[in-house]
Amino acid sequence: MFTRTAILGVLLCAAAFSASAENSQNDKMKSCNAEAKTQALAGDARKSFMKTCLSGKSAAAPAAAAAPAAGAAAAAPASKMSAQQEKMKTCSSDAKTKNLHGADRKAYMKTCLSAGA
Repeated sequence: MFTRTAILGVLLCAAAFSASAENSQNDKMKSCNAEAKTQALAGDARKSFMKTCLSGKSAAAPAAAAAPAAGAAAAAPASKMSAQQEKMKTCSSDAKTKNLHGADRKAYMKTCLSAGA
């Protein structure tokens, strides 16, 4: 009888630990997704960030991130943005102010980002 009770206790502890670990991973995934969204990361930059974030290592935004959307860029703290990201934010804002789209925006962004480089 004692053996059955002990085995049942071990199984219940293992199940509780497994559920706890799963919830912890889900929480980590939610917070990493939220931070990636805040930093307006996309493509390879997002993939790299998520890998680093989920592994628990220090996760700084990659310098080669795609140009952030105007609304999301304002939400990201300036202290976490690299000089290149600041430049991308400024150029993107200028392009939006000038109402540039498509090929015109792409050409403007290329010129703006290469200026002073």
